[in-house]
Formats: sequence, structure tokens, C-alpha cells
Amino acid sequence: MKKKLLLLVFIGVTYFGFSQENTKASQRSNIQTYTPSKLLSKGQWDIKWFNNLYTETKAINNGVKSDKARETYFTSSFDVFTGVSQSKTINIGLLFDIRSNVVDDRKALDVFKFDSDVMTARSGLTSVAPAIKFNPLKDVRNFTVQTAFHIPLIANESENGVYLDQTAYTFQNRFFYDYTFASGDWQLFTELNTEYNFGDDASFANNTVVLVSGVFVSYFPSNVFTVLGFVQHQQRFGDFTQDYTALGFGGKYQLTQILNLELLYSNFIRGANTGLGQSFNLGLRALF
Repeated sequence: MKKKLLLLVFIGVTYFGFSQENTKASQRSNIQTYTPSKLLSKGQWDIKWFNNLYTETKAINNGVKSDKARETYFTSSFDVFTGVSQSKTINIGLLFDIRSNVVDDRKALDVFKFDSDVMTARSGLTSVAPAIKFNPLKDVRNFTVQTAFHIPLIANESENGVYLDQTAYTFQNRFFYDYTFASGDWQLFTELNTEYNFGDDASFANNTVVLVSGVFVSYFPSNVFTVLGFVQHQQRFGDFTQDYTALGFGGKYQLTQILNLELLYSNFIRGANTGLGQSFNLGLRALF
């Protein structure tokens, strides 16, 4: 009798243990599930605050690489999306950028002063964009398109030699796709960003088309933490031509069930008619 009782207890404990492991394995965190290619259901919100600090002391123009006085560009972007359908096929959103730039060899961290030195610095709210995100292929749920129309909010790109942001309008389409490998530990994410800039003959970006491609590979040591590496390439065509290639790495951590933290670093390793620098990125994302 005792042997039968012990056997039943052993089977029960073993079954319960395997059940917990299976439940744990089936639970996926927000950073695993909600890549940019995933859509929200009706009533869900996705709010992302992404900060990019880019600083350069070199440039390459007409094939000649040269040193230059430091210039630093800080962009704080806010992306707010919500789901409007239970079938997770359409999201609507609003994007806007706040920028702070310093030139003339000022320190990189001076961008956080948001000062109004007309000879070396500019800052302000520079653009706003209504956006829509949708799934064009019902059978491929991890492929989405984000369309946005960026409206400039500033009158002049440069004042006293200090550039702030472009004054051309931008019609933008971003194509997202992700693939999670069978083990669940590795994930591939790809993006193709297309932009058409128009509407202001005084803008350097006017009558240009921009293509930006990116490939990101992520490894998940746990379901709440990932490390990643990436490569990006931008090509600008039209009245003004430009290109660059950047390599980078970083990580994401799920702080709470709602809030995620993202840290990225990238180095601009080559280019044409562009600066060559580094970027440091910090992002916070709330999903609820």
C-alpha cells in the first residue's frame, strides 16, 4: 500500500513539474512577441520613446575622407500606436520628433542643454506624422507595412550654419518581417524603409528617394533579455545623392510586464557625401 502511495505521489510530482516547465516554455515575453512586425489588437497601446545621439568628427565627400570639428545631433522620437480591429490587421498612430543639435566642436553632451546659442546650437519640435500600420498578407502575420506622412514644423533647415532638420515633406513606407527559429532562442528581423521627400526646393532632401535596409539578429539567453547585432545601409537618390553603412550591437530587457528597455550602439564604417560617426541609443517602450 505504501509503495503504491509513493508511486502515485512520484507520478503526480513528475507530471506537475513537467506541466510547469511546458507552461513556462510556452510563455513568451513582450520583447519576444511584439517585434515591430507585430500588430496590436483593438484597445491595445504601444508607446515608444527612442533617443538617438549621433556624433561625428570625420566626413567623406567626393571620395575624400577628412577630419572636421565635432557635430552632434540628438533626436528624441515618440511613436504612439493603438489597435483598432480585433483581428489585429490595422493599427493607427502618431509620430513626432524633438531635436537638439550642436556644432563648432562643442561637446557631444551639450545637446542636452537645449540652449539657444544661435551660432552653435538649435533645438525644438521639428516634425509630426500621422501613421497607419497594417498586415497586407493574411497568411503571413509576421509581415507588416507602416505608412506615415511626415510634416515639417520648422521654417529653415539651417540658421547661421546650424542644421536642425529637413523642411521637405516625407512620404514613408517601412516594411517589417521577423522569423523566430524553432528553438525560440534566436530571432531574425529585417526592415526596408522607403522615403520620398518633396515640397520644398530649399531643402537638401527635396526630390530625393531614400532606401534604408537593415538586418537584426537576436539571441535570447532568457525570455526577458536579448542581445543583438545588426547592419544597416542607407542610399539616397535624386537631386542629392548620399549613402552610408553602419554596424551595431545592443540589447533589450523587459523591466516589467509593461515596460521594456533598449540600448544600442552603432558605428558608421563607410559612406559617401556624409559624416562618419557613432550613435548611442536608448529606448523605452510601454505595451498595454
